[in-house]
Amino acid sequence: MQTLANWDGGPGPWILFFPLIWAAVIVGAVTLLRRTVWRGRGRGPHTGPDAQSPITVLGHRFASGEIDEDEYWRRLSVLDEQFGRSAGGKGGAA
Repeated sequence: MQTLANWDGGPGPWILFFPLIWAAVIVGAVTLLRRTVWRGRGRGPHTGPDAQSPITVLGHRFASGEIDEDEYWRRLSVLDEQFGRSAGGKGGAA
């Protein structure tokens, strides 16, 4: 019985598959980690493209108590006219 070590021609070109298999395992593991565990890291609740939009800032000011409800709705209606968004949830239609 001939084994890999005692073969007359040496291991042959298929021995290159072992590093390729390990590379595939490592790439697969990194890809899996990036899609699951590492995805949410470094992203706080106030990051992203809309984090500094005027409507978002207005909502934060209202939530922190800097402005009252009347001031919030007044400013939101001005922003709605400028940005074309609906206020939503304000009440009945006029």
